[in-house]
Amino acid sequence: MSTLKTKIEFLKGVGPTKAELLKTELGIFTFGDLLMHFPFRYVDKTKFHQIRDIGPGMDGENVQLKGVLRRLEMVGSGRGKRLVGRFRDETGVIELVWFKGANWIQKSLQTGIEYIVFGRLNDFRGKISIPHPEIEPFVETANKPLTLAPVYHSTDKLNGKGLDAKGQRKLTAILLNKITQEDIPEILPDYILGKMKFPSRYQAIRDIHYPKNPIDLSAATNRLKFEELFFLQLRLLQIRKNRKDALKGYAFQKIGENFLGFYNEKIPFELTGAQKRVIKEIRKDLGSGRQMNRLLQGDVGSGKTMVGLMSMLMALDNGFQAALMAPTEILAQQHYQSITAYVKGMGIRVGFLSGSIKGKKRKELLKFLAAGDLDFVIGTHALLEEPVIFKNLGLAITDEQHRFGVKQRSRLWKKSLPYPPHILVMTATPIPRTLAMTLYGDLDVSVIDELPPGRKEIKTLHKYESGRLRVFGFIRDEIKKGRQVYIVYPLIEESETLDLQNLEEGYESISRDFPKPDYQISIVHGRMKPADKDFEMQRFVKGETQIMIATTVIEVGVNVPNATVMVIENTERFGLSQLHQLRGRVGRGGEQSYCILMTGNKLSNDSKQRIQTMCATNNGFEIADADLRLRGPGNIEGTQQSGTLNFRLADLSKDGKILQTAREIAHRVLDDDPNFKLPRNEPIRRYMLYYAKKVKGWSRIG
Repeated sequence: MSTLKTKIEFLKGVGPTKAELLKTELGIFTFGDLLMHFPFRYVDKTKFHQIRDIGPGMDGENVQLKGVLRRLEMVGSGRGKRLVGRFRDETGVIELVWFKGANWIQKSLQTGIEYIVFGRLNDFRGKISIPHPEIEPFVETANKPLTLAPVYHSTDKLNGKGLDAKGQRKLTAILLNKITQEDIPEILPDYILGKMKFPSRYQAIRDIHYPKNPIDLSAATNRLKFEELFFLQLRLLQIRKNRKDALKGYAFQKIGENFLGFYNEKIPFELTGAQKRVIKEIRKDLGSGRQMNRLLQGDVGSGKTMVGLMSMLMALDNGFQAALMAPTEILAQQHYQSITAYVKGMGIRVGFLSGSIKGKKRKELLKFLAAGDLDFVIGTHALLEEPVIFKNLGLAITDEQHRFGVKQRSRLWKKSLPYPPHILVMTATPIPRTLAMTLYGDLDVSVIDELPPGRKEIKTLHKYESGRLRVFGFIRDEIKKGRQVYIVYPLIEESETLDLQNLEEGYESISRDFPKPDYQISIVHGRMKPADKDFEMQRFVKGETQIMIATTVIEVGVNVPNATVMVIENTERFGLSQLHQLRGRVGRGGEQSYCILMTGNKLSNDSKQRIQTMCATNNGFEIADADLRLRGPGNIEGTQQSGTLNFRLADLSKDGKILQTAREIAHRVLDDDPNFKLPRNEPIRRYMLYYAKKVKGWSRIG
């Protein structure tokens, strides 16, 4: 592979200045980097157009022409100065126009010579021309095969030094002429290539840059996407297998009186089929003698807390303590209150720990915990601090894990000896299947995909500013029935002052329409002191206020079964998953609940799609899939820092089928030959050694 390790400055046509730009702008340091800098689209240079066929309605289309440059002259003056050429074939004439670099272009072109022209048509007031076309003498290209021409990502700095799409195309062509099959060894075994009908790696890389036709391009793209996803899945599944084999855990083999007593007598409702299935999966893990590392996904209100509690009861039946950690004090408080209420009368000792628990109370709690006099402890990241010592922590549950850093989470592991505690991670942010397989491929994933019976589906309505008075009338009717209402404003940090102003103006207008003493209003935003925020939240929770005006601080937390209306202002400024999380704050009681999406009259296509999706479905997984399609994986919450998502070609929003196939084949390879010792898997073994170095230091959940 030595040719590919050659520094980029040594490629013909590069040199030190261009090399520096390629490094800083595109991260291209070597021949190999340039080879793996793939085109993002292609322009069809396999056919020539005739000038007579070019007409109205073709504005913006790319065309390739062959003809003679008949005239070339400078036109206009000052800023309007431009170079205009008349280009003719046997069927007609078209104008070529250059605004930038006109002097240099004029010197480099000759009239009366046959050229090939390629460019985008521009229709200006009915007159069609080609601004800034690619142009080269026909003789030079006579022996070149016509292709789909690659277009590479570029920047203004690169364009200024001749490294635009055309310049990069030339460099890639020079490099492809230098390399041989030996420079690009195969990394997939023959049996996979045969099964998938893939071209060799050497052929695929040539064809991704210069495909002869769409069929070759499709074969090369599929092959290269597959290998990206295959080696990622192989690595994730290997980590999972190694961890399962290596990491012993406490074996909870007993299902005792706490679990059975609660299940048979105390449980306030019939568990859903999905909850029962997930509890079985957890029970199997906890009894296996290996450490559990499981992600539990479930929509808002699907009953994750109940599954968490029943897992805690299994720990208790086996003589272990359990901890549940939540990202905010208010959410931790709610878990504490609901779990305490569920286990009332069972003799189970439950403690609560957060940053606000201080002095004697804190000391006492820490003493009880260390002595084993507390069975369950529920709290915030205060549970991770040094003085917090458990007698025998067997199970640690984290809620909304993406809000905790990797270092924070690893501290939990150290609070249990000789083995790490079992880990259950709960999230109400539904993650599309393709993303979960990639981000959390090394974890076991459980999904609660049905809501408890009796839950009424939240009705979601879209209203424009012009319908505001009717919305206010509807709110009054709901409050008359004794219900409560959220009104949420966006919070975008770059314009925090504007947002605050927006919130305050909203508060004033709502106060006018809902005056005291008939109506009481709470207001909560990120700039308030935590104590003031909690005070306002608690007033709403207790029903002392009917309307809660807030920024997105209420996205996670706040369980008010009596709240039946969620009004979201400036809906167009929210992402889909955030809208879904906010909607989940209502519909927690037995009454019909509503989510009203307020917007201005002008909406982008993306905003329209988001709003249509919200009105069409309450299913978090459908929403997560739509979010992935609209925003791409890099913007889904908690995934930005993940190095696993920096794909060259694969796109999780479109390549679910390839990912599924790659994962299934990776599973089979590992089951058959876990250490790649069979001669047929030698290409995999070689590449995995290189790959492991490349992805060293992946952060994982546990």
